[in-house]
Amino acid sequence: MRAIYKRELKSYFYSMTGYVFIAFVTMFIGIYFMATNMLGGYPYFSYTLGAILIILLIAIPVLTMKSMSEEHHSRTDQLLLTSPVSLWSVVMGKYLSMVTVFAIPMAISCLCPLIIKAGGTAYLAEDYGAILTFFLLGCVYIAIGLFISSLTESQLIAAAGTFGVLLLLTLWPNLISFIPTSARDSLIGLLLLLTLLAFVLYRLTGCAPLSLGLEAAGAAALAAVYFYKKSLFDRALTHLLGKIVLADVFNTVVNDHILDLGGLLYYVSAAFIMLFLTVQTIEKRRWS
Repeated sequence: MRAIYKRELKSYFYSMTGYVFIAFVTMFIGIYFMATNMLGGYPYFSYTLGAILIILLIAIPVLTMKSMSEEHHSRTDQLLLTSPVSLWSVVMGKYLSMVTVFAIPMAISCLCPLIIKAGGTAYLAEDYGAILTFFLLGCVYIAIGLFISSLTESQLIAAAGTFGVLLLLTLWPNLISFIPTSARDSLIGLLLLLTLLAFVLYRLTGCAPLSLGLEAAGAAALAAVYFYKKSLFDRALTHLLGKIVLADVFNTVVNDHILDLGGLLYYVSAAFIMLFLTVQTIEKRRWS
């Protein structure tokens, strides 16, 4: 894994992608820091991070688009798939190299609360908690971009797909407000989600009996609960879909200045799930 990590990290600076990414993110941090904290007088650096969250929707796809798609396009992925290195080592090497590039502007941003402190009142604990949460959210976004890059050999499609997914996650809280909240509609929505999960499981494993069996068992369980206590399904779908709003944990830090340890664990778990799906996607291609 170390060799892959070093190779990937060097490639980001040989191709200028790393320099452009670092300069782009650092530039916007500096602009919003100057406008919000220096000129606006806000003592919390977390407000600056909240303002530039939208910048990650542009920066992360540029960073992740070539991570796996370039290997697939140039057919060098065959060398990786037949090497003695495990797929987890390959994926983690690529992932950690991108996390390292992302960590550089985050390390630079750690100076900003100290600058605020030098000029007056500052809240260092809250600000560094916000930086940590922002960094972990970026790591989740990178894991999503890596997964999407593993699905295609086109860097353009990988970048556009990652941008689309991140934009959807950003708009998600507003979108779920349009979902019907009645018990019947929630049951239908949950059954559709169950079908989607079964399809994803089939695509990953290629085992139709397993996918259909789990879907049938899940549908039977949902139907039994629905007929036993229908009230449990009121707003159940919107509550469930609301749990995947990634930015909520970070927004809690920004707005309430409270570090949510459970939310940090949620970010780590979400990144792990996306890395797991990436490994399974590559594993399926290996044996296809």
